Amino acid sequence: MENKTTRCDFCGKQINEVKKIFSSETAHICDECITMCSTVLDKEAVQVSKREFQKGLSVPVKIKEHLDDYVIGQDDAKKVLAVALYNHYKRIDKPIVKNVELEKSNIMLVGPTGSGKTLLAKSLAKIMDVPFAVADATALTEAGYVGEDVESILSRLLAAADFDLEKAKRGIIYIDEIDKIANKSESATSGRDVSGEGVQQGLLKILEGADVYVPVKGSRKNSTAETVLFDTTHVLFICGGAFVGLRKDKDKNKSSVMGFVNGKNKEDEKKEIEPKELINFGLIPEFMGRIPVIAELDKLSREDLIRVLKEPKNAITKQYEILFELDGVELNFSDDALEEIAEIAVEKDVGARGLRGIIEKIMLPLQYTIPSEKNLGSCIITKDYITKQKDVDLVYKKPSDKKLTDKKEINYGDIKK
Repeated sequence: MENKTTRCDFCGKQINEVKKIFSSETAHICDECITMCSTVLDKEAVQVSKREFQKGLSVPVKIKEHLDDYVIGQDDAKKVLAVALYNHYKRIDKPIVKNVELEKSNIMLVGPTGSGKTLLAKSLAKIMDVPFAVADATALTEAGYVGEDVESILSRLLAAADFDLEKAKRGIIYIDEIDKIANKSESATSGRDVSGEGVQQGLLKILEGADVYVPVKGSRKNSTAETVLFDTTHVLFICGGAFVGLRKDKDKNKSSVMGFVNGKNKEDEKKEIEPKELINFGLIPEFMGRIPVIAELDKLSREDLIRVLKEPKNAITKQYEILFELDGVELNFSDDALEEIAEIAVEKDVGARGLRGIIEKIMLPLQYTIPSEKNLGSCIITKDYITKQKDVDLVYKKPSDKKLTDKKEINYGDIKK
């Protein structure tokens, strides 16, 4: 039995200074030291589980580096997505730690068309090698109406996982054009808005996490379709939309750019998008409450578009170089040609997505003619060719045996039309 002089062998406190001292024949320890040791052990256990979990998961910095290989610019959005993805998969591995439940954080991507929203979502799926499905919100309708039910989104994810239910439950779903299901004004529509607020209401349960009966194949409207119980608790949802008109320029004489503020208004330009703004746009509060992470993408500049043309691993210029290489021809784009292509994209206001259409039009006559050319070594695309001031530069392996292609044989087309 302890006496008044009994002391803790760890901290030296007497029995009257603590709540309890536990004693053996040769040692004593107080309740405070036991609590401290327990805390240390808990922290070590968490670190061990974290190391085990990270064997297959990159840290946020590495995730952003991966995104840099595919998407140009948008550094702030990449950081938001990297942290969100990192936390999401920690939650999958350890949903409850020390009696604390880790809640899911779905993501909203807001940015003009062609800024990289869909590409960012697809690139995230590549990092973790998980099932990934893309759905178009404009095709969704309320149950009972012609169109796709919200459950069809989960059917796509299930198909992407080769109908492996457990694998699909940890996948990623990207819902594009989410701004198109915003509430419509009463003057803009008559009758029931079956593809607006009703769809938002239908998405609430799957966004938050619930058990949903999902058709394995076909539509849920088919009563004979086979269904499975799909738990969406661990499915990461990424929603994207341009939200044209979200922020209008205060100056009526100046037009807003892609629904965002004019570049000259620096104060508004730096202001982060708040959920209240999206609610005012037409998304219901309950819907925004289930998407706590908002990442804003900027409109790509002319310099960004030039980088998009040549830097990503799957850059469109690299794709054409491979296509021509298969015909034994070396294709090169001059710097001034890339600048001209980017300038055309800026004038048309089509973003990065529109670059392919522009290059397709430029390359079509060459793709038609060059496969029939003999001994052709290389083809150089210049600004003068794009603007129709000169013919394309063709270099033959044996110049003495073959003259340059007659200018009239290649129909260059009106590139800037």
